[in-house]
Amino acid sequence: MTTIQIRIDEQTKKSSAKILDAIGIDMSAAIKMFLKQVVFQKGIPFRVVTENGLTLEQEDLILRRRAEAKRGVNVTKSMRVDEVAAFLTKK
Repeated sequence: MTTIQIRIDEQTKKSSAKILDAIGIDMSAAIKMFLKQVVFQKGIPFRVVTENGLTLEQEDLILRRRAEAKRGVNVTKSMRVDEVAAFLTKK
């Protein structure tokens, strides 16, 4: 066996300990489960998202598309509702 020490802010530690306690798992067991899953799945065993619920790739894409729109790239002209419906159903 070996020992791992980690540094984490107090609020995250308290909040996670409260949740883990409610489901009957101590912090050490939870971290062991996480590391075992990293090995089994050969990577992070869950989808990593930002506070917006998006992956880093999704956020990056949104920011790039926003910058394009500001430059007038890949932007369609304003349309009435009936024009939008026709545009979306066009094959």
